[in-house]
Amino acid sequence: MINDYPQVVTIAGSDSDGSAGMQADLLTFFAKKVYGASIVTACVAGNSFGIHDAVNMPTSFINQEFKDLSDDFKIKAAKTGMLADVEIINTVADNLKKYVFGPLVIDPVIITKHGDMLLENEAYSTFVKKLIPLADVLTPNFFEAVKLSGINENDPDFQSKAAHKLQQLGAKNIMVKGRHDDFSQTEVTDYVLLEDGSSFEMTGPYFDTTHKNGTGDTLSAAITAELAKGASVENAIRSAKDYVDKCIKDGINVGHQFGPINHWA
Repeated sequence: MINDYPQVVTIAGSDSDGSAGMQADLLTFFAKKVYGASIVTACVAGNSFGIHDAVNMPTSFINQEFKDLSDDFKIKAAKTGMLADVEIINTVADNLKKYVFGPLVIDPVIITKHGDMLLENEAYSTFVKKLIPLADVLTPNFFEAVKLSGINENDPDFQSKAAHKLQQLGAKNIMVKGRHDDFSQTEVTDYVLLEDGSSFEMTGPYFDTTHKNGTGDTLSAAITAELAKGASVENAIRSAKDYVDKCIKDGINVGHQFGPINHWA
């Protein structure tokens, strides 16, 4: 039957070197055996050495992308990635309220894994007010969780307190990713708070490699794919975590500096 096959959409920026953003999402969807559509919000020119230029899509174009997918496809789950400014954030939020695209996974993309801010203050505030309350699953990295929650990063119960704070902001289920910027560490522990108040931790090995581009995109895309196939939120998160660990462990030698993970893993 038409549209019976699990279909998902990534609402994100295009990354020209293929290691992150929309390209990482689509590679993940392919590996997870769901059909991946895309709504482009921006295009980034870069390579393994860095980002060198970027352009945002007009909001009229983003609106048309939403309409066209809604008119023809049955999207069963969606995820967001790079949303660069206030206009784009508002446009995406309005469309997500207008069209039924199933559970929404939000990868914040507001602060890098190294702690560098990606959004201006006004855009950040709009993201918190307009998008977080729409999230069925929110997947902040450690520094994003610090910023969003306001909890002291040195608090021994930081991940738990941050997750509860983010739930108060409107997100239903939260995965606070563990800190992984210390080359001496051997493990990374992620904390998950579910909508029903239950929680669990997932601890995996820390991989000392420069090929980690797109891990956050891949994680959120894998969760999205599993939700579209009917998995529970807990099982979707556990499956996604396992997949990302394999993608990092079984690396691929592409790019001269900061390269991608291996989606074939």
